[in-house]
Amino acid sequence: MLGIHSWELFIISGLLLNLMPGPDTLFIMTKSASQGWKAGVVASLGICTGVYIHIFTAAFGLSALLATSATAFTVVKLVGAAYLIYLGWSTLKQKAQSNVSPLTQASHQPLMTIFRQGFLTNALNPKVALFFLAFVPQFISADSTNTMLAFIVLGTVFDINSLLWCLLVAFSTAFASQKLQTSTQVKQWLNKVVGVLFIGLGVRLAISAQH
Repeated sequence: MLGIHSWELFIISGLLLNLMPGPDTLFIMTKSASQGWKAGVVASLGICTGVYIHIFTAAFGLSALLATSATAFTVVKLVGAAYLIYLGWSTLKQKAQSNVSPLTQASHQPLMTIFRQGFLTNALNPKVALFFLAFVPQFISADSTNTMLAFIVLGTVFDINSLLWCLLVAFSTAFASQKLQTSTQVKQWLNKVVGVLFIGLGVRLAISAQH
């Protein structure tokens, strides 16, 4: 029994987060526009592979924590819920910016270099680690018989959603080249949706974690 719950909420939240334009999206767009769809696909694979560093690290850590104390696990979930509320509030306050640098001015790079850059973009990003520690445990019950596996399953679902979106960005940008830009209005709308979602999710999960 993995003890995973609220699948629909998890998938919807993950999709909305992936849709919000960020450094990863801009990186993929840059490589796709300057070197074609292959470079964009390789950048996407590198980014999504880097996420697994955080998935496995968090999975092992939380599994050990739950084995020590169920109360400690609840505390982690409460802290994570607070972080989600903070993340949502910060997102609401964030002002969307247009892409300043032309996407087609990136220098030509080998595909392996692009993969490595994408991988390191996420693997060395502490914000990604914080997000996984705050987000994923909310959907795992304290009575789960295999917390580690549950975390890896949820992390994989999230990463697959992310990869699908990244590939769409890569192919779309390569097709439209520099004509495809994410408008400021769309960014602002997405920021508001994601911000409200995370605040509501954080409050809901903070309440549920105490029962």
